[in-house]
Amino acid sequence: MSHAEAARGLGRADAPRGAVAAALSFALILLPGCGIKRLAVNQLGDALAGGGSGTVFSGDDSPDLIRAATPFSLKLMESLLAENPGHRKLLLATSQGFTTYAYAFVKQDADEIEDENIDKALAIRGDAKKLLLRARDYGLRAIEVDHRGFGDLLRKDPAKAVGTVGKKDIAKLYWTGAAWGAAISLAKDDAALIGDLPIVEALMERVLALDDTFELGAVHGFFIAYEMTKTGDAAEAAKSARKHFERAVELSGGQDASVYVALAEAVSIPEQNKKEFEELLGKALAIDIDAKRGLRLSNSVFQRRARWLLSRKDRLFL
Repeated sequence: MSHAEAARGLGRADAPRGAVAAALSFALILLPGCGIKRLAVNQLGDALAGGGSGTVFSGDDSPDLIRAATPFSLKLMESLLAENPGHRKLLLATSQGFTTYAYAFVKQDADEIEDENIDKALAIRGDAKKLLLRARDYGLRAIEVDHRGFGDLLRKDPAKAVGTVGKKDIAKLYWTGAAWGAAISLAKDDAALIGDLPIVEALMERVLALDDTFELGAVHGFFIAYEMTKTGDAAEAAKSARKHFERAVELSGGQDASVYVALAEAVSIPEQNKKEFEELLGKALAIDIDAKRGLRLSNSVFQRRARWLLSRKDRLFL
């Protein structure tokens, strides 16, 4: 599966908030009192969760700049979680940030280098998988804050577990499922992890039921690819994937490059529909980066992927 929706998670750069975060980081070193230090940790956690690596860069159109900045931000968030393990917003933002970084940057590196060095590509994919599983675990922890025992119940009875989580936690369900699903897509030789697919489906079906408009229909982007992984009638799977594609285009106003890339990879290639493949990627590349500020980084990332896929079309089609 492509998980094309993953890169949406990076938010807008905010200089004042960044200054507050830097000042609070310095304050943590100086504060001796546990109570005061915890207050500072919470304030910095709130600042980062409200505009950290999970949400702070979506309005930026420079993937290279965001890529360079994200690891430091993620490690800072992890250090704050070590001080306050139950910070709901920070747990979610950390899950979101690791998912986005692993998929949009690390996995893409592996894909682009595979034709030249398969061993290196496999090693990089292994790194991406580890990051995604870390993201999954932060997502589960975020849900567990208000739903103790959720993780254990999820493995025993996925449908019952997700039924205990309501709309206010939809982002936690989504990012946990996105991270978990993306990790599975990189684990073709990990039977135990692949066996978790029903859990991922339960998480995402719950998101779909609660609010399919979440993040401009990101869950439909997930199902474009997921439908094609199911066993059974390939034509019916493709039909379902196209319905999700149409809904995703509707909800994003046709301004989300990721859904065009998702359908091209998940459906056009297996069906060997080269014309559709080229048309979809052409539409992705035609999107004005500045049309939707919240999608600028995502669209930059997936336009890069679209160009890479087009460069390989002679390998992808007979």
